[in-house]
Amino acid sequence: MLMDIYPVIGFNLGGPEILILILIILILFGAKRIPEMMKGLGQGVKEFKKAARDVSSDEDSASSAKPPATPPANSSKEDTNKQA
Repeated sequence: MLMDIYPVIGFNLGGPEILILILIILILFGAKRIPEMMKGLGQGVKEFKKAARDVSSDEDSASSAKPPATPPANSSKEDTNKQA
């Protein structure tokens, strides 16, 4: 019922529709340009995954790191009282 009201939302792509899209893309970009675009897309995905791993490893190392040790209490007042 929902698909009857909003037919644009449903992407019922069958074999013929996919072939038509491939032909249109081939005509627009050419056979030489498509592999270059896919290579760029692959490099982008690779960089994204690398950045995601770096962020998650930074978060893991930050959460497993020990908090800084508190410095010993300053006893300078006690030292001055003992000297006086």
